[in-house]
Amino acid sequence: MATAISERLERCYTGVAHDVMRAMGLRDFTLPAELRPLMPERPLAGPAFTIEGKVVPGADAHETLLAWTGLLSTAPSGSIWVSQPNDRVVAHMGELSAETLKNKGVRGCVADGYIRDTNFLLAIGFQAWSRGFVPRDIVGHWLPASVGEPIRIGDVTIASGDFLLGDRDGLLRVPQALVDDVIEKAETAMATESLVRKAILAGTDPQEAYLRYGKF
Repeated sequence: MATAISERLERCYTGVAHDVMRAMGLRDFTLPAELRPLMPERPLAGPAFTIEGKVVPGADAHETLLAWTGLLSTAPSGSIWVSQPNDRVVAHMGELSAETLKNKGVRGCVADGYIRDTNFLLAIGFQAWSRGFVPRDIVGHWLPASVGEPIRIGDVTIASGDFLLGDRDGLLRVPQALVDDVIEKAETAMATESLVRKAILAGTDPQEAYLRYGKF
């Protein structure tokens, strides 16, 4: 069921989904513009698997790797790995982790920080959103603080199970309880936009097209 929802949502571009949620009275659902996709041409949608972490200077190397691999083990198939690492020093996704998650059926990742091994992620087609790239890893530096609890990225609070939608324009949070309604309204809006586009291409005045279809 979640996979079918993810696939339908993925066909709804962020601009129309944004306008739909704004019209529904929702606020604070657009993630920071500084988060960018590794593969801008590929949209990403799915339910969030949330992780929050903390910097622990001088942490035991074995402890950090044991905790990290434990996170990888619990990521559910069909989800998006969504991390608030509270860190802008090390990478929070890399080659072996992406390979593991992809093989588990995880759809992609969003890290409010840095990632690494980007050529490998590109080669295997693992979509990753981040603020940039750095070669340093988490060893001896970072540990998870919570898993499956609400996290905050920019002005957006994301609960585990909320849906994310991302494309070249940006990332949106879609509340789990409203995702079906948002998708239906977005699909209707896209169909109306197709009529507006057809009218514009036929030479209709843009204001007339707007007044006719109520959308532009």
